[in-house]
Amino acid sequence: QVELVESGGGSVQAGGSLTLSCAASGSSDSRLRMAWFRQGPGKEREGVAVIDQHGTTRYAETVKGRFTISQENGENTLTLYMNSLKPEDTAKYYCAADSRRMGVGFDLSRYNYWGQGTQVTVSS
Repeated sequence: QVELVESGGGSVQAGGSLTLSCAASGSSDSRLRMAWFRQGPGKEREGVAVIDQHGTTRYAETVKGRFTISQENGENTLTLYMNSLKPEDTAKYYCAADSRRMGVGFDLSRYNYWGQGTQVTVSS
């Protein structure tokens, strides 16, 4: 069983930075890949960044070059460093883990563990 708890959301002006953290419980062997998703107001949930057990990463085109995903603390913490934030980055950000598949896809339905989310608001 995996439990995910996000923290670090908040409000920031455009151009600013935020760091999101996701504390993961359970064995890292049960988390073959981990990802950040987000859901903006009136929008569907979308993939932001994913990292697998080999350290391979993938980013959505909208955040590439501005966001960085990493695993720390013996892979028990998933971090998302967000720089040069834009108003369109405003969303609730969710940490997700997949215990069944490797790879760096944003196939949302295949991630079987989810956190409760943390709100990020970027003002212009």
